[in-house]
Amino acid sequence: MNEQQHLETLTDIKRIMERSTRFMSLSGLGGIGAGISALVGAYFAWNILEARGSSSYDGVARGGESLLVIRLLMIAAAVLVAALGAGFYFTWRKAQRAGLPVWDVVARKVFINLMIPLAAGGLFIFGLLYNDQLALIAPSCLVFYGLGLVNASKYTVTDIRYLGYAEILLGILALFNLYHGLLFWALGFGVMHIIYGALMWWKYERVTAE
Repeated sequence: MNEQQHLETLTDIKRIMERSTRFMSLSGLGGIGAGISALVGAYFAWNILEARGSSSYDGVARGGESLLVIRLLMIAAAVLVAALGAGFYFTWRKAQRAGLPVWDVVARKVFINLMIPLAAGGLFIFGLLYNDQLALIAPSCLVFYGLGLVNASKYTVTDIRYLGYAEILLGILALFNLYHGLLFWALGFGVMHIIYGALMWWKYERVTAE
């Protein structure tokens, strides 16, 4: 066995070990789909706020109009459903093509480690809603989501950790620009997801697609 064969063998062993300890089926196209969904949702939310005479959360935080809050929450829920749907579909398709399971022990570890910060963040945000602190919702969403990604990155592609860092940073910046939360929300969940998804596709899926 020559040196080239040794290297190929080591590469195969490394790939098998990664598949057994990391969830490798996350799709870059799913990230792009989630980002587009977020941007569409931000567009509709912006139009609602513009029609009310404010393109920021300032008037919402002061006025406490329950109907407006409900409409924004409905948009957020629709974005969540669309993003999860896109993520699941493209992840399932990638796993099918690679002959990998979509839901195994490693996938459950990713899910649990992601959901712990997200569940805490969800309860925190409900507390903000209860106390009419809407201006803090966008920063909180970004920070807790970023923490979830960093926490889950231990069991999937490490690239997702950098997306988590970016989301946390945007959330902190949004805290110093409270009444432009929608803009930071669109950047974090929209633009950053599209950039991340495109990079992931280029790095891991482009060769397979070609």
